[in-house]
Amino acid sequence: MNLNQITVPSLDLAKSIPFYEKLGLKLIVKSLPHYARFECPNGSATFSIHETKELPKGEGIYVYFECEDLDEQVERIKKAGIEIEQEPRDQAWLWREARLKDLDGNQLILFYGGENRLNPPWRLKH
Repeated sequence: MNLNQITVPSLDLAKSIPFYEKLGLKLIVKSLPHYARFECPNGSATFSIHETKELPKGEGIYVYFECEDLDEQVERIKKAGIEIEQEPRDQAWLWREARLKDLDGNQLILFYGGENRLNPPWRLKH
């Protein structure tokens, strides 16, 4: 089994699509006003947004995008006009992360985990 796609809700896809294009995703399906799908720049995963009348309550959805060149990506995104809520910083779980929100409040984490993403020192032994 392999994770193929993540879909998040949006109140207005016409506004959300340019946001995700600025983030660096490539639009491959545009079925306004209900659905849009993007290719990630690396790998084969896709990311999509779907129209909803109401956003989830509580903390909402967290989506992680891994970037080997995290600090450079954050600078590029800032120059594109996207606000970063948390600048890149090293975390206790051995990843470097930056955080931002999309137009609907979905939490996006840009990170670099490297070898520690799949093989942290506390990984379970089987």
